[in-house]
Order: sequence, then structure tokens, then C-alpha cells
Amino acid sequence: MGSLPLSPLEAIETARAPAPVGPYNQAVRAGNLLFCSGQIALDPASGSLVGAGDVALETRQVLANLLAVLDAAGARPSQVVRTTVFLADLADFATVNGLYAEVFGAGVSPARACVQVAALPKGARVEIDAIAVLA
Repeated sequence: MGSLPLSPLEAIETARAPAPVGPYNQAVRAGNLLFCSGQIALDPASGSLVGAGDVALETRQVLANLLAVLDAAGARPSQVVRTTVFLADLADFATVNGLYAEVFGAGVSPARACVQVAALPKGARVEIDAIAVLA
């Protein structure tokens, strides 16, 4: 069994998504895989949480942020193979799921886990991360 050659890691950054709030990158490219950090509903310009507690508004911003990171790496939603959705309240599942389907519902939808968590950074109600396969 041979070993796979290691590709250098590449940090992906874009001003169209919020800057990281800790020691991590918006995404990391490893060979033909893209690992996108979890996005919450931060406005990229101000760094402030948007939505004022409205999970639909938060989800739209989360998805916009995630799409901006994918785009910065040259990826499309159809290349996403795995996501994790973190919810502060599982009662928000239907709302988040409907908006998520607008982005990831066509073709082969990504494998996904969805979990309720005790809390999210900055009091967010939803966070989504993703893994994509790059062409």
C-alpha cells in the first residue's frame, strides 16, 4: 500500500466573508479537498452579528458567508460533499432546512449532520461548516 503524496496546505481568505474570530482560517485547501470553517451570521464589513435573533435572517447570512468562502476557493455549492449544521435550538430546524435547501437542494445534496448545541459564538442561533471536493 503506497502513501499518497502530501500537498501543501493553502489558507483561503476573502473579505466577502467575516474575518475569523480566533486562530483559524475561513477555509483550508488540502489537495483537492476544501475544508470550510463554520460560519455564523457575522456581517463581513462590520463583524457584527446580523438578524437580531431572527433565525431566517441569520441563516441567509451564514449561507452567504459560506458561499463567499467557497467562491474564493473556486468552488460551487454542487461541489460540497459534507456539511454540519449547528443549531442553538432544534425548533429552528424547519426554517434553517428550507433555506439550506435553496443552496444545497439541487442535484446530489451533501451528506449532513445537524445537531443542537448549548451555545454558539457571539450568541448566534445557527452555524454551518462544509467540506468540498475541488475540480
